Amino acid sequence: MYKLFRLVAWSVVITGSLSACSKKSQKSPPDQKPDPAVATASKEIDRKMLSIFGQLPKHFDSKTNPPSPAKLRLGKMLYHEARLSRSGTLSCNSCHVLTEYGVDGEPTSPGHAGARGDRNSPTTMNAAGHFRQFWDGREPDVEAQAKGPILNPGEHGLKDAAEVEKILSAIPDYVAAFKAAFPEAGDNAVTFDNFAKAVGAFERKLVTPAPWDDFLAGRDKAISMEAKIGARNFIEVGCTTCHSGPLLGGTRYQKLGLVKAWPRAEDPGRKKVTGKDSDLHMFKIPSLRNIEKTGPYFHDGQTNSLSEAVKLMARHQLGVELKGAKLASIIAFLRSLTGTVRDKKLLQPPKLPDDAPAPEAVAQDELKPAKLIPKKVKDVVPKAPPNKDDAPEPVPPQP
Repeated sequence: MYKLFRLVAWSVVITGSLSACSKKSQKSPPDQKPDPAVATASKEIDRKMLSIFGQLPKHFDSKTNPPSPAKLRLGKMLYHEARLSRSGTLSCNSCHVLTEYGVDGEPTSPGHAGARGDRNSPTTMNAAGHFRQFWDGREPDVEAQAKGPILNPGEHGLKDAAEVEKILSAIPDYVAAFKAAFPEAGDNAVTFDNFAKAVGAFERKLVTPAPWDDFLAGRDKAISMEAKIGARNFIEVGCTTCHSGPLLGGTRYQKLGLVKAWPRAEDPGRKKVTGKDSDLHMFKIPSLRNIEKTGPYFHDGQTNSLSEAVKLMARHQLGVELKGAKLASIIAFLRSLTGTVRDKKLLQPPKLPDDAPAPEAVAQDELKPAKLIPKKVKDVVPKAPPNKDDAPEPVPPQP
């Protein structure tokens, strides 16, 4: 019995020693230190930190321009109506493509004659929730914004409100649609103001709830662990100084190049509207909703990569250099802001009225711009496929 006891004891000692050696051999070399950004992976984001955000509302309806089925139907048709341009080829949807998250993917957009504007066309998705419209905030709401491009010589190129009304009044189905949408106006329903109200009412329905909204509502599994880490990093780095609220932006102006001068300073920003030196390089802070899908970025559309855009913002607005796992996690968080319009019918092209004249033909030389701005800008890097350039160093999986 004694011999048997000694044999068992030695077996335990030997087995324990081998196990210890095995565990020791699996340890990381002493010179390898864990990445601090990855170390936070085990920490859930504190939900108290999320109070600076907010879920998207179901719509951005206006009390002064209440929607109706007839008004929304008319607004959708007018949004797609190319006959409201000098060449008869350009509609709102040409630059703000509903099936492409409300953008055209161009640095700047071509007008009726092919000449390009000087600023990037922002998305119409969730735009009705912004405190002002256009990069320089020159219009108060989407109704006022809808009028601008129509009368802009370089965009739709129509002369004035009277020409808009003349085109629409010559189309019987539009006359009937205006009367249905604005019954109180009777035979005077076809007006430029009512055009703007119809388009504005339609755009106020272009709301894109995302997985981020589900997470804010309490569904922890709605977004990935990496996106949660990214949200925490987004807050701690200081991005929420500008990008907060339900839209993560769109609530005020900010100087571009706040900490470090912006490399492209040709555009004066809001100063172009107010004439004030204090508004030099001030722009409306854009929303980050669907930011993964709405490049190229910034007012000039000169940055194609979302990863590069985030690094530029951190450097010039916060004085921070972002890279590696921390940058990758913030990109993952931003991707959780990509959403969809609830009512998919809003995105489908409508049937437009037939047998209507386009605007009066213009001289051929009038359609030729003095100088065309090329589609590709020299320092724009071709857009990389998803999940490559925008995630430089993915966070390693956690045990």
